Amino acid sequence: MATPDRQLPDSDDSRRTVIIVVAVIAAIGIAALFYLLMRASGGGTVEPTLEGAIRAGSPEFEQYASKIMVDKPEAYESKRALGDIVMNLQSIVHNFSGRTLTGLEIKGVVVDHQGKPVNQRAVVVIPTRQPELDNNRSMAVRVMLEGMTDKDDRADIRMEVTGFKFK
Repeated sequence: MATPDRQLPDSDDSRRTVIIVVAVIAAIGIAALFYLLMRASGGGTVEPTLEGAIRAGSPEFEQYASKIMVDKPEAYESKRALGDIVMNLQSIVHNFSGRTLTGLEIKGVVVDHQGKPVNQRAVVVIPTRQPELDNNRSMAVRVMLEGMTDKDDRADIRMEVTGFKFK
């Protein structure tokens, strides 16, 4: 009877070894999968663009851009736990074009004292935040800029229309 008792601990040890080896291989496989997924996503964010929009340089843009007005923006900033600064720019957009806007892209920019951009971001506000903006109507627009530091020279803020589409 002593012989069977000795075989049980040996088989338990071999089972433990197999379980540990399988767990380590699974952990390595999961880590590799996450690594590949992070690499495939590019690790960065892609700014949205308004497909088929009328943009600067086209005759229609010059004709209507002055009729889609953006009020002087206001901004507030806050520090995050990560140590960077987030600025939220907000303004009101007015549509005096005589047509209904079905697409609107706005760019928010923080510039330094030389007028060079410190940080900027474009957002599509129509149709993502509201479906359309009728003629002689207004809407609030917000742009969040992330990743600034205390050392950045933040002299001024700007918001401008970079693209639009009509009904």
